[in-house]
Amino acid sequence: MANKSKNIEMITGDPKKAIIKLALPMMVSMLLIMMYNIADSIWVAGLGADALAAIGFITPLFMVLVGLGNGIGAGANSLIARNIGAGNRDGANNAGLHAIVLSIIVSVIFTILIEAFMVPILQFMGAGDTIQYAMDYSYIIFGFLFIFVYSGVASAIFRSEGDMRRATIAIAVTAIMNIILDPVFIYVLNLGIAGAAWATVFSAILSCLVMSYWIWGKKDLYLDLSPQNFDYSSAIMVDTLQVAIPSTLENVVFSALAIIINSMLVLAAGTTAVAVYTASMRIVQLCMIPLIGIGTAVLTVAGVAYGAHNYHNLKTAHSYSIKIGFAVSIALGAIMFIFSNQIATVFSYTSASAAMAPQIATALSVLTLFVLAIPHGIMSSMMFQGVGKGTYSLLITLLRSLILESVFAYLFCFIFGWGLTGIYAGVVFGCFVGGTVGYIWAKFFIRKFKEISLKKYTPQQE
Repeated sequence: MANKSKNIEMITGDPKKAIIKLALPMMVSMLLIMMYNIADSIWVAGLGADALAAIGFITPLFMVLVGLGNGIGAGANSLIARNIGAGNRDGANNAGLHAIVLSIIVSVIFTILIEAFMVPILQFMGAGDTIQYAMDYSYIIFGFLFIFVYSGVASAIFRSEGDMRRATIAIAVTAIMNIILDPVFIYVLNLGIAGAAWATVFSAILSCLVMSYWIWGKKDLYLDLSPQNFDYSSAIMVDTLQVAIPSTLENVVFSALAIIINSMLVLAAGTTAVAVYTASMRIVQLCMIPLIGIGTAVLTVAGVAYGAHNYHNLKTAHSYSIKIGFAVSIALGAIMFIFSNQIATVFSYTSASAAMAPQIATALSVLTLFVLAIPHGIMSSMMFQGVGKGTYSLLITLLRSLILESVFAYLFCFIFGWGLTGIYAGVVFGCFVGGTVGYIWAKFFIRKFKEISLKKYTPQQE
C-alpha cells in the first residue's frame, strides 16, 4: 500500500514535481523504443534502399495501429486520472476495465479491415517497386494488432495512477527484446524484412504477458481490475471514446501527413527521397522523446487537477511543461545540427545505401528546427486530452499537421521552387504556426476554467 499511496500523493501534489517524476521514466522507456526504431531502420537499410523505403510506406499505417492502443489508453488515462482527482476509486477501476474491453472490440474490427485492404492501400500510397517488401512486413504486424492495442492500454493504466516504474519496465522489455531479436530474425534466420516484423511481434507479446501478470496475478495496483468490478456503463464508454477517438484520429492525421509528404518526395526526387526522409525523421523522433514524455506526464497531472477543480495546478502543469520542453528542444536541436553528417553515416554503411548520406545530412540540418517548433503545441494538445477535451487536441493537430504542414511543404517545394529543402522547411513552419494557435487556445481554456471554478465554489463559501 505504501507505493500506492506515494503514487497517488505524487500525482495529486505539486504539479512541477509530478511532471518531472512522471516524465523521466517515460523518456527512458520511449528512448528505448526509439533506439529500437533506429536499430530497425539500420538493420533494414542493409537490405537496400527499397526495403528502407518500404518501412517508410508502412510507418504511417503502423502509427495508426499504435494510435489505436494509445488512443484508448489516453482516454482511459484521462478518465482514471479525473476519477482519482475527484476521489472516486470505484469509477477509476471501472474506467480501466472498460478500456480493456474496448481494446478487444476495436482490435478485432481493425485487424479484419486492414488485412483485407492492405494491397490497395499500399498501391494508393505509391509503394511501387517496394510493395512486396511492404506486404511481407505489414501482414505480420497488422495480423497481431490486438497485442499492440492492448499493450498501449495496459501501459496507460499504470501511468494513470502514477506507477511509472512498471510502465517503464514493460516498454523496456519490448524495446530491448526488439533490439536483440532484429538482427537474429533478419539475417541469422534469413527472414529479411519479415524478420523485423516477427521480432516486433514477439517482443510485444512478452511485454503484454508481464503487464497482465502485474494486473491480474500480483494484484498490487492502486486500481483493482478484477472482472467483478466491471459494471458496463455507456457513459464511461462515451467519455473514454471522447478522448480515444480524437487521439487515434490524430495518429491518422500524422499518417495522412506522412502519405502526403511521401507523395511530394516521390514527385520531387523519387522513392530514394522517401528513404532519406524516413531515416531523418527517425532522428527527429528520437529528439522528440523528452517532449512526448513530458506531454504524457501532463495528461495525467492535468486530468487529476481538472477532476479536483484545481485551477492553479492545471495552469502550472501547462506552463511549466512548455518551459522545460523548449529548454530540452534547444539542447537536442543543437546536437542534431552539429552532428548531422556523423548521424547520416549510420544509415549508409553498405554500398546499397551509401549514396544517401549527404542527402540525409541535409535533411537533418533543416529538420533540426522542427524539434524547436513543437513544444508549445504538444503540451497544449496533451493538456486538452488530460481534461477530457480530445476533440480540441484533434483540431489543433488537424490544423498544424494535415493543413499547415502539408500546405507550406507544397508551397515551398513546388511553388517557390525550393525542392526537397522546401518540403522540410514547410513541415517546420507549419508545425510552429499550428502549435502557436493551440497554445493560445489552451491559455484561453484555462482562464475560462478558473472563472467556472470560482463561480461554482464561491456561493458555498458565502
